[in-house]
Amino acid sequence: MKRQWHRFTRNRMAVLGGVLLVVIVALSLSHPLFVRWMGFDERAMDFQYLLRGPSPKHPLGTDTMGRDVFLRLLSGTRVSLTIGVLVVVLSSAIGVTLGAIAGWAGKTVDNVIMRLTDTMLSIPRLYLIIAIVALVGPSINNTIFILGVTAWMGIARLVRAEFLSIREEDFVLAARVLGCSSRRIIGRHILPNAVGTITVAATLGVAGAVLTESGLSFIGLGVQPPAASLGNMLSEAQRVVSTDPWASLSPGVMIFLVVLSINFVGDGLRDALDPRLTR
Repeated sequence: MKRQWHRFTRNRMAVLGGVLLVVIVALSLSHPLFVRWMGFDERAMDFQYLLRGPSPKHPLGTDTMGRDVFLRLLSGTRVSLTIGVLVVVLSSAIGVTLGAIAGWAGKTVDNVIMRLTDTMLSIPRLYLIIAIVALVGPSINNTIFILGVTAWMGIARLVRAEFLSIREEDFVLAARVLGCSSRRIIGRHILPNAVGTITVAATLGVAGAVLTESGLSFIGLGVQPPAASLGNMLSEAQRVVSTDPWASLSPGVMIFLVVLSINFVGDGLRDALDPRLTR
């Protein structure tokens, strides 16, 4: 762990991404404190300050309904990050389970699971998501569930490949000779050696989930107003982008910074957890 931490901290871009991500998360979590300090929340409409620029009362200005952009940005960032993390947790749980079963069981079970994975990968994911959302309706819970159950395929294939490789190692064969059960071998010997791959895939998956959620909210199939998310903030700002382009600047920059910081951290983790590196 010390070597891995040392390799991670030597990667300047990974450290920069980690610091930036910590700042963004801290600001989004401090949203209730800013609401208490400013005396109103992100849903309060001030019709005397419609589409105004930054001011002492509204640090990032107001939107088309006079709502404070700064508070909506903090709330929207928290919502988007929460959705991204929960989507990855759900998709990782499904992907790791199916990938582990396929990689350990082999033969018929492996073929069935991999053909299911290939079938899911052959369907354009965005069209599938839009179709499901149109059937069940848009909401935060539905968005998390739909994105989670349509994003497990990549992790499943990665975990299967790791299991196929690790199960032939000598320590796994020794555990079999000693009479260890399959559950113990998987949980105590194989899965811990695949944690690095899973961690990197999950970290990068958060960035993809945030982008997908922002896209759905942008077209009205994700988080619904008056709740704020980075996607629906951009959607509301597009109506005045020609006259007030600054209205879309804050959510656009925040999406860029969130995705960039997560990708930097993911790249740093991939290098730090690579077992082929010894220094």
